[in-house]
Amino acid sequence: GSLVAAVLAHSGRLDKEHLGARVGRLSRRVEELKARDGERSGPGERRGAGEVCTMINKKYSEFLPSMQSAEDLVAQVEGLANNIDLLKAGIENEVQRDLNVAVAEFTELKQQLERDTLVLSVLKKLQEFDTTIKECNSALLEKQYVTAAQQLEQARSSLRSLESRRGFELKILKALGTELTVQTQNIIYHLGEEWQKLVVWKLPPSKGSSSLEAVVLSELHLHTVPPQDEDTAVPPVAAVLQALAVLGELHSKLKDFGQLLLQYILKPLISHPSLEPVPEEQPDVFILRFRSQELALDEASPMEVFDKIKLVFEVLHKYLLNVPLEQPGEGRKEGRVTLAELLGELIWEELSDCLIHNCLVNSIPTNSSKLEQYKEVIESTEEFEKALKQMQFLKEDTTALLKYACNVDSHFANKKCQDVIMAARNLMTSEIHNTVKITPDCSVALPQLPDPGSGDHLEVSRPSSLLQSGTVNLGSESRLSPFTLGLPTCRISSSVQQLVELAYHTLLEATASTDLCCVQLFDCVRNIFQLFYEVVPTFHRENLQKLPQLAAIHHNNCMYLGHHLLTLGHQFRYRGTSVLSNGAATFVDMVPAFRRLGMECFLAQMRVQKGEILERLSSARNFSNMDDEENYCAANKAIKQVLHQLRRLGMVWQDVLPVNVYCKAMGALLNTALAEIVTRIAALEDISAEDADRLYSLCRIMVEEGPQVFTPLLEEDKNKKYQEEVPVYVQKWMTFKELMIILQANLQEIVDQWADGKGPLAEEFSAAEVKSLIRALFQNTERRAAALAKIK
Repeated sequence: GSLVAAVLAHSGRLDKEHLGARVGRLSRRVEELKARDGERSGPGERRGAGEVCTMINKKYSEFLPSMQSAEDLVAQVEGLANNIDLLKAGIENEVQRDLNVAVAEFTELKQQLERDTLVLSVLKKLQEFDTTIKECNSALLEKQYVTAAQQLEQARSSLRSLESRRGFELKILKALGTELTVQTQNIIYHLGEEWQKLVVWKLPPSKGSSSLEAVVLSELHLHTVPPQDEDTAVPPVAAVLQALAVLGELHSKLKDFGQLLLQYILKPLISHPSLEPVPEEQPDVFILRFRSQELALDEASPMEVFDKIKLVFEVLHKYLLNVPLEQPGEGRKEGRVTLAELLGELIWEELSDCLIHNCLVNSIPTNSSKLEQYKEVIESTEEFEKALKQMQFLKEDTTALLKYACNVDSHFANKKCQDVIMAARNLMTSEIHNTVKITPDCSVALPQLPDPGSGDHLEVSRPSSLLQSGTVNLGSESRLSPFTLGLPTCRISSSVQQLVELAYHTLLEATASTDLCCVQLFDCVRNIFQLFYEVVPTFHRENLQKLPQLAAIHHNNCMYLGHHLLTLGHQFRYRGTSVLSNGAATFVDMVPAFRRLGMECFLAQMRVQKGEILERLSSARNFSNMDDEENYCAANKAIKQVLHQLRRLGMVWQDVLPVNVYCKAMGALLNTALAEIVTRIAALEDISAEDADRLYSLCRIMVEEGPQVFTPLLEEDKNKKYQEEVPVYVQKWMTFKELMIILQANLQEIVDQWADGKGPLAEEFSAAEVKSLIRALFQNTERRAAALAKIK
């Protein structure tokens, strides 16, 4: 407590002078209080004040020693404070300066130590680099290639360590790098020479050629045993390969070897069925040659190809590829791998692709009946991969080749669809004018479909027995002809007939296939017809527009396809899988499109022909002023040109179009000509007697020669029937004949023909048209007026 008081006094909070002053003021205050009390109080009160004063004096006397003790402590504290100030000043002036000097010296020594340590480590690395380079050269001279390669890699590691030190660069590092590169190339050169001694390719002069002649001249020599006549033994193949692996050059060597192996051995064995390997083993070398068999098939079976490839890999595995190598840091078990595995990683993908596209693809059956025989190919593929895995050429999880072989159903469907589409496209782009005649009773070369009741099929509703017979009973006497729903006689393109046969054969193939293949083949058949719909009108557009006969043939082709599409799906409904038997396999939806396609093409040609007829008749000078010889000649020429055009069309459509279509088409064109002539003559305002005679003669030419253009059949005597039925097909025929009657009749005959609007003339002409003709033919007389009055 005294020490605290002393410290507080030193800090200014307890001051003895201040304390004495306060005591003095307190004593004076006490005396003043005593005096006041003495004046105001009695003797008793004065006694009480005296006691208080005595007590205060007692406390004061007790307080004075304590205050004296505190004053002594204050003096001691002041002395200590002075000493502390002196000590602090000494530390700041002398000790701190010495300490700064010591820290600076320590820092300098530390930096010097670090530099010395760095220099020492660099010198050690330089020493290691020099030592490893010397040991590498010594090992290289002794042909200890693995040791030389390892020493070289250690030198490379030392140089990398030196180059990685930042802030410390030596000009010698560049020289060391150059030296390392020189040594590396030196050992790689020696290893390359040793590799060329071990593996010798004797290739034909024209390198890069994989023809049969070039492959037969190719040879592979493997010197796996050093020759006996040389003093310096060739290093074992393992040493050379291991050294290349250490230097990282094995990959490039194997890649070059693998490409030569593919180009001159493996791929030719796959592509050339007549080629076979001929291994030859000698005491110091193994030789692989090739020979070509004279009698060989165009395509080798996969089993034969697999045997040849397997033989090559067996000899390579025995003499070259069965070499274990250290491959640290590549994630392989214990860092060891065989050369066969490394080579397999480099060439297997390309080899398997070649086997698939040049071998397995060709072996896929084109007929579903041969799919069962394909199991032999699958087993052979499995054995081939198993043999390669045993030789460590393949990894255990590599099954790309086998997967392709096992997926034969899909590949069969794809190949079949591709072949079908290509065949269909070739048919569609062939000439249309090569035709065959189709009759209702003709037997088209379609596949013989099996009896719906035969075979183990799904239970579906059987077709009515009525369909099996030639006719269908409609009652006690009425019968439908077997040709009722048959396609009428016409000519179609032979390519279209072949297209339909192709569709039938493909659907028959589908019924004997699996569900997946069946669906794919069914879609393929639909694609055939869709392709026809898109390709033929586009590919043959120009000919279809210019040549009437081709337009007619195309019309028949579309109708023929639509006719078969009506029942194509139904015919296979009771055959094969549920895919076709559930009623979804139908082509009926495509029928309207094909019929529309044929009609639009033929109608377009009809419009062209009508346009030509009207164009020719436009040169007849409106059949006016026929008394003018020039006008008459022009009209006569126009009539003859129209008839010539119709005869030409009748010839090119003869025996091509169905008879009913032929007659309707020719009737429509002849009707166009007659309607145009009637319209032109009826529009004349003045027709003289001579004009009428000449117009009559022109119309008689049309009436006499017009029916002769109806020649739908080749037999002339059979065409008379259709020539007599011209009024049935030519709507304006009777109108035209009534016009001829008017041109030669008198007024009374015209009135009789009218017969109060009930005669034949009234059936063909209106009253206004008849009055116009009367006004044009006859002069304005009372008789004409009377006749006009009767025409109403």
